[in-house]
Formats: sequence, C-alpha cells, structure tokens
Amino acid sequence: MPPTVILIRHAQALHNLHDPSLSELGFEQCKKLREVLRTTLPGRLDPDLVLVSPMTRTLQTAMASLDWLQANGVPFEAHAGWQETTDHPCDVGSEIDQVAQQFPQVDFSHVDPIFPEKTTPQALLYAYNRQALVTRAQTVLAELYARPEKVVAVVSHSAFLSKAVSGSLYANADFRIFSFKAPVAADSKEARSAEHPDLPPLVYQLHEWDETRNGHGGMGWSEDRIRSIGDELVD
Repeated sequence: MPPTVILIRHAQALHNLHDPSLSELGFEQCKKLREVLRTTLPGRLDPDLVLVSPMTRTLQTAMASLDWLQANGVPFEAHAGWQETTDHPCDVGSEIDQVAQQFPQVDFSHVDPIFPEKTTPQALLYAYNRQALVTRAQTVLAELYARPEKVVAVVSHSAFLSKAVSGSLYANADFRIFSFKAPVAADSKEARSAEHPDLPPLVYQLHEWDETRNGHGGMGWSEDRIRSIGDELVD
C-alpha cells in the first residue's frame, strides 16, 4: 500500500540570492509549523521518513520544524528530485559537500550526482520547462508510491509542488496531506491532461485530504485555488 504523503513548503527565505537561507520571519514560521505538526501528527500520522530538497531553505525548514522526529529515529534524506523549478540563482542549490557539512543530520548519499546542475545536457531531468518538470514530478511520485513507509513527509517548494505535483497552492511553511489515487495506464484518457495535452502521462496522481483541502492548508495560511498540472510552466 502506498504511503500517505505530507507535502510541506519551506518557510520564507531571503530570495534574489544564490540558494538563499530562511529569513527571520521564516524561522518564526517554522516554530509555528513545528508546534502544529508535533501536536497533530503523533499517534495519527507518524512519518517514517522525511524527504527534503537539498536547498538551504528546505533543509533549514526540515530541521527547524521536524527535528523532533529525529529523536524517534526517523531518517531524513535529501532528494534532488524535489528541488524548485527554475534555474534562477535562488533556485539553484549549493554543492553537496558544502550543505552536508551544515546539515550532518541529513543523509545526502542518494542525491543525484548531477545536482546542483540544471542547464547542461546531462541535467535534462532538472530543466526549466513544462515537459521536464512534469516528468520529474511523475518520477518522484512513482518512487514515493513504491516506498514501504506508511507516512512520508516531503519538504519542497511552492512552484514544483503546486504546478507539477499536486495542483494545490502552498503558503510559506504550510502543509497539505495526500493519499495516492490508483495509478492509471499511461495510454488511458485519465492520464491525459485536457488543459495541456502535450504533457507526459499523469500516471501517478494525488488526492488531498479534506482537512487540509477545506482548511486553507494545515496551517490555514494557503489559498484554496486548484491549478491543473502544468499550469503556468514555461514550454
């Protein structure tokens, strides 16, 4: 049975910089997020794994908001597939040997060796275009679907989560809870986007739980508008 998935957007960061850190407000948001997660998850939704984009702001959010899980032995793994969409400086990560020193509690051993490159022919999976981004989203969802854990928390980024993964909107430091729908055949009508018929097949799709769908996200900070997968992504 595939895991329940908790998708978390990083807290506010100091953008317009290369791989920016969280802002002062961002760290305050993490405190509130930590309190809500620690109050509402244990005993009901206990993450067995935390996957985190290897960007500074997501790593900081994970450590500031989910650190209490490490005391219970929950592993934290960095995963390049969950990084942000663009190749702008703020969305390009730092070298792994650098961030690994800053976050020794996180396992970086499975990060794609091409990271943080996004623009070379070898980094086509991380290119900034609709086809590549939806392909990347389907790749990480397929991996997630096959994982043995019951609950997985993922700390990622707004554009990737909303435009390529789930369609839901995410304010800074907000989260949403999802179950997997049954995978559909790649050549089926259900795998095709009516709005973007050129997209790769959407074999893996998510269904959001009512409590976050109807509550403006788990923190109550997010808009409720739903995007179609692929909306607002460049061709």
